[in-house]
Amino acid sequence: MSTTLNSLIELCARRFNRNPQDLDPAADVFESLGVDSMQVLSLLTELEQQFNVEIPDYELREVRTFEQLAACIETRL
Repeated sequence: MSTTLNSLIELCARRFNRNPQDLDPAADVFESLGVDSMQVLSLLTELEQQFNVEIPDYELREVRTFEQLAACIETRL
């Protein structure tokens, strides 16, 4: 697992009070965290600050899994 993916999962687990070991990198972010789109938007703002990147909304339309989100972040680092 990449450093970005590990950090992403740790941040998500902490933010939404989940066990990081229960978050499968290939799982759907919405389903795994039990969040709605507004909560994900708030999370994305936090991720952009954490990783010091800016991710355009259009790039996130097809992103569903933690792995896809980590890959999206990594392309911006």
